[in-house]
Amino acid sequence: MTRRPTILDVAARAGVSKSTVSLVLQNSKQVKSETREAVRAAMAEIGYVYNRAAAQMRSQSAGLVGLVINDLRNPFFTEFATVLQMTLAAKGYATVIANSDEDADLQAKLMGSMIEHGVSALVVSPAYDESGDAFDQVERAGIPAMQVLRKTDPRTGLFPFASFDYAAGSARATRHLMNQGAKRIAFVGGMEGRAITEERKSGYLAEIKRAGAEPFTLHGRSSRGFGVEAVHALSKDVDAAICFNDLVALGMLSGFAREGVELGRDFRLVGFDDIEDCAQVWPQLSSVACDIEGFAKGVADGLLAWMQDGVTPPPEYRAPVDLVARTSSTGRNP
Repeated sequence: MTRRPTILDVAARAGVSKSTVSLVLQNSKQVKSETREAVRAAMAEIGYVYNRAAAQMRSQSAGLVGLVINDLRNPFFTEFATVLQMTLAAKGYATVIANSDEDADLQAKLMGSMIEHGVSALVVSPAYDESGDAFDQVERAGIPAMQVLRKTDPRTGLFPFASFDYAAGSARATRHLMNQGAKRIAFVGGMEGRAITEERKSGYLAEIKRAGAEPFTLHGRSSRGFGVEAVHALSKDVDAAICFNDLVALGMLSGFAREGVELGRDFRLVGFDDIEDCAQVWPQLSSVACDIEGFAKGVADGLLAWMQDGVTPPPEYRAPVDLVARTSSTGRNP
């Protein structure tokens, strides 16, 4: 090699990313010992010399964190991304945010591109049906990466997972509807068979079984449009519903309004996530509340501790949820 070797040459020889080489040069605790040895061997082989003065000048700029979200159109995920970005910015880190649009192949490309551009860490709310190598490339890069709100990779020791206690949320919503006098409760929305759907539905199923009742599930897209359609697909004896998310519930609210059905009296309805719209529509929508702001700040703090101090977050964490009962399930105006 006639020119002076660069960090990119080291990365290519070692089979890692540029950001991994940078972490090794900074003696970061984030990099596994075998990866560190491979990088140092590559440096020796090609004669790379670390310019510490130049590196110190570069370090004056903010670090970079990659954030990949499965659906930024959903206000729940948008709020999470916003709070995470602002919390990291307060600590001097810039955030690159990308929407995978529930496309696993696109997600893998986005994650790979972020790694190539030298992000210090990744936070991913994964798309389903992923091809299998999205997180493998993160492992090869040797950078911190967290799964949030959804878990698609079982290796939580490598890629810690943080979410909410969704099962407890649907169980609490089911008990609430029973206490309001509901006789037949449905679970509406969410794609059948997906882990997140089964998780959000599990508490409902447990409470229905405990009461000796029959479940009624109606699966479909997590959208307002599906919620409107679901109004006409319910069994005639269903008098209450818990929705997979607030978008489905808001669609049902509109559908019932068109049919002249009074929520809280003729039918009782509970959403999930408690996005801002729930308190602004009429009638106001009851919902399982997830403190997405506090959750996002907690994820940011955990990621910062991992990047700066080498303290890995716990393999799995579930934040508590609450139920905000409003007119759509109680019939009482605020």
